[in-house]
Amino acid sequence: MLTCEAYLSPTSLDEAFAAMETHRGRYRLIAGATDTFPWARDGRAGDVVIPVLIDITKIPELSDRRIADGKVRIGAATPIQRFLDDPALATAMPCMPRCAVWFADDQIREQATIGGNIVNASPAADGLPPLLAHDAMVELASRHTGRIVRRTMRLEDFILGPGKTALETDEILVALTCDALPGHGGDFEKVGHRRSLVIAVVCLAVLVKLDETRQRIVDARLAVAGVGPTPSRLHDVERMLSSEPFSERLLRRAADLPTDLVQSRTRQQYRRDVVYGFVLRGLIHALGRAGGEIATMAPELEADYA
Repeated sequence: MLTCEAYLSPTSLDEAFAAMETHRGRYRLIAGATDTFPWARDGRAGDVVIPVLIDITKIPELSDRRIADGKVRIGAATPIQRFLDDPALATAMPCMPRCAVWFADDQIREQATIGGNIVNASPAADGLPPLLAHDAMVELASRHTGRIVRRTMRLEDFILGPGKTALETDEILVALTCDALPGHGGDFEKVGHRRSLVIAVVCLAVLVKLDETRQRIVDARLAVAGVGPTPSRLHDVERMLSSEPFSERLLRRAADLPTDLVQSRTRQQYRRDVVYGFVLRGLIHALGRAGGEIATMAPELEADYA
């Protein structure tokens, strides 16, 4: 059970930082709180008392979404549901709608935020592979001598390990910026013990763009989570996929390449099999959505990823 002495809801970054300074060492920042409340329930963390909860969802900048000049800027308090019901966002980030579908249920998607999914730094966080594939940068803010200071860093550098990030104690994750990829075909694959409301055993994001012949991949982006302490981009696979026209042989080679990345201490062989199948299926689906001619190829590969 979670209890608190005060619940604050600032409407600006200045107000949020003032609350953090006033209650230093006694507060916890929340947005959707969809992880905070389960963590605090009996049997997980026991009875938890947090003196001050600071809810940052009413700060307008943290819910702002903009697409311009080939970039997407998403406020950290943006609910996961927006990737499903905002057509412009779904077009600019082609694998995020499929990721959002896997993300729990409608009620939780409306509460859970993309920033919360990032700062929790779960090795199996659903949102991290798509964001890594989009070359996401995180924007962090703090206040010093009355002035708000910002810094940016690559998402892959921000995630340091399970539950660990480069976020300083006096900082707020304000937004993330990533590549807009409306011309790419995208896919997201996930497996767990249930269809939703589940922590992924493995999840994978795939983005591909084809040349004018529709026979060659000119940009491949893949990222995986759930197989090691941090999610990771599959750069070797990406380079291989762009090395020659795509074929059954190339896709099988590419799918086999990342299986050695599995570092989890449990169910290693299962995860290797899943990674192989996910890369194949993700590529087939993404290639089809990018306009690739895969009608004859897909049935031959289906037995490998079904």
